[in-house]
Amino acid sequence: MMTEIDKSKVQKLVEQSYARNDPTGWFEELYNTAQGDESAIPWADLTVNPNLANWLKQQNLQGQGKTALVVGCGLGDDAEALANIGFKVLGFDISPTAIAWCQKRFADSQVNYAIDDLLNPTVINSRHFDFILESYTLQALPANVRHQGIESISKLLAPQGRLLIICRGRDVNEPATSLPFPLTKEELAYFEQLGLEQIRFEDYLDQGSKPVRRFRIEYKLFK
Repeated sequence: MMTEIDKSKVQKLVEQSYARNDPTGWFEELYNTAQGDESAIPWADLTVNPNLANWLKQQNLQGQGKTALVVGCGLGDDAEALANIGFKVLGFDISPTAIAWCQKRFADSQVNYAIDDLLNPTVINSRHFDFILESYTLQALPANVRHQGIESISKLLAPQGRLLIICRGRDVNEPATSLPFPLTKEELAYFEQLGLEQIRFEDYLDQGSKPVRRFRIEYKLFK
């Protein structure tokens, strides 16, 4: 859970990064200045995202050697969860420090961890994956580059592949003025404009110390 102190620190890094016209540079700054202290990373719970874990349980999903991609993998827990159910997983993050952290935490992991930029991919851009997880990355991007991120994700999905999006949600008339930026159904509909078909949309309250509205959406590429 992001404390007020953590949120203030992150917001300052974000504002400085945006002022340099660098919408994602603050990720590496945050991981680097944490100096190995996971409590300094507001979203690092060192366990699989419960919104992913209960979805995997509901779906009884098994990787069976298929390929999976984790967008903005952070400290690696979601990537490891997918590997544990049989996927061949590539987890990437724009932060070299985060990737080195993953490799240290999971020294014997079967996950391939890589440094790449969702907005300008060079490592993953020629690959196609059977399953893609995007959890909390789009909501960390400013609105003016969010479509670019959606386009990058869409291009990485293999025919008959499944994409799972987990994010904060809001109605279009509600403000989104600070991180994390809740997304709207209208923004996410861009996936469908790019050829993906929405097969499930969940709008629910993620119960915790403070309930948070979440969207959990599954898409499929039928081409």
